[in-house]
Amino acid sequence: MTGPSRRRSIHIGGFKHANPIPNASRIGNLVMSGVILGRDSAGKMPDSLEAQCANMFAHMKATVEAAGGSTDDIIKMTVWLKDRSQRAPVNAEWLKMFPDEHSRPARHALQMDNMEGGALVQCDFTAVID
Repeated sequence: MTGPSRRRSIHIGGFKHANPIPNASRIGNLVMSGVILGRDSAGKMPDSLEAQCANMFAHMKATVEAAGGSTDDIIKMTVWLKDRSQRAPVNAEWLKMFPDEHSRPARHALQMDNMEGGALVQCDFTAVID
């Protein structure tokens, strides 16, 4: 018989995966999310990139908070865009969440042509929570 797992699954209301995986997982002070999409809380994918970005950032905030941290604990974010040249809506939400240019996570944006379900953007993140 083994003891309790060091790993803890993180779930949030209003956004869940179709597959049996959590929104994020935490071991110690390290939190890593799964993919975060821009669906609304009813599970509908908005048509606009702006609305998808707003939802995606809100889900990221809710996920890191459910793990016991805050957006100040996010150290890296990876963003996949259907059209990588369309970064303005991502940057708008980025600046709202991370206004201090001296305290922002690292970020990498990649193009992903085969997104499903009308997704135009998705992300994941890594956070370190003290």
